[in-house]
Amino acid sequence: MLFQHLFWFYSHPAVYIMILPAMGVVSELVCTFARKNPASYKAIAYSSLGIAFVGFLTWGHHMFVAGMSSFDAGAFGALSMLVAIFSAIKVFTWVGTLRGGAIAVTTPLLFVFAFLFLFVFGGMTGVAVATTSLDVHWHDTYFVVAHFHCIMVGGTLTAFLGALFYWFPKMTGRRYVERWGMASAGLVSLGFFATFFPQFLLGNGGMPRRYYDYPAHFQALHVASTTGAFVLAAGLLLALATLGFALVRGERASANPWGSASFEWRTASPPPKHNFEGQPSFDVGAYDYTRGEVPDAAE
Repeated sequence: MLFQHLFWFYSHPAVYIMILPAMGVVSELVCTFARKNPASYKAIAYSSLGIAFVGFLTWGHHMFVAGMSSFDAGAFGALSMLVAIFSAIKVFTWVGTLRGGAIAVTTPLLFVFAFLFLFVFGGMTGVAVATTSLDVHWHDTYFVVAHFHCIMVGGTLTAFLGALFYWFPKMTGRRYVERWGMASAGLVSLGFFATFFPQFLLGNGGMPRRYYDYPAHFQALHVASTTGAFVLAAGLLLALATLGFALVRGERASANPWGSASFEWRTASPPPKHNFEGQPSFDVGAYDYTRGEVPDAAE
C-alpha cells in the first residue's frame, strides 16, 4: 500500500506535466486562427495553476479497490472531479475565443479541434472513473486504458502535432502543402477515435487490460480498435511525409504566414542567429487583435 501511494503520488501529477504544455499550445492557436483576443486570459492562466495544484491531491483515485476507507475514497473522488472544473474553464474559454472570430481553417486548427474533442470526451470519462462505485467495475479494464489515452496521448499528441505544423514555417522557413496537412489531421483524428472508442465498450463489458486472450464476443471490438490503429498510423506517416517533403521542396515562408500577433512572428522565418536583426515593435500585445492588424517583422 505504501508503495502504491508513493508511486501514484508522483505518477499522477506527471500526467499534468505533459498535458499542461498542450493546453498552452491550444491557448496560443485559438487566438491566432480566430484572429481574436482570448475570451479571458486570466481564466486560462489561473485554471492552469488550479490544475497543477489539485493534481497533487488526486493520486488516490487509482487506488479505490486497494482497501482505502470510504472517507478517503470519497475525498479523492471529489478532488479528482475538481480538476474537471478547471479543465472546463479552459474549454469554455477556448470555445468562447473561437465564437464570433474570423476563423481560418488550417492544419494546426484542425488538430486543435481534435484536441478539444478528445480532451472533452476523455475528461467526461475521467469524471466517471472518479466515481468510486463506477470505478470498482472499470478498474484495470480497457475503459481506463481508453480514458488515459484520450487525455494523455490524444490530447498531448494532437496538440504537439498542431504546434509542429504551426511553428514549422518559423523554424524552417518553408511551407508545407496545406491539403496534405489537413488530410493527416483528419486521419489522425478519425484513427484515434476509432482505436479507443471500442476500448471504452470493451472495458464496460468487463475486458481486463494486459490480457492477450479474451472471449469470442469481444472479437469484433478488438478488430475495430486494431483497424483504427492502422488509420492512426497512416495519419502520422502522412504528417511525417508532409513535413519531410516541405523541408526539402516546400515554398519559402514569409515572416508571418498566419497573421499572428505573437512576438516570435515579428522576425524572419527562420529567425536569424540572435532572433531579431533590429528592434521589433511591441506596441501591439501578443494576443491583441483589436486593431485588426499586426506589426511587420523588424527589418
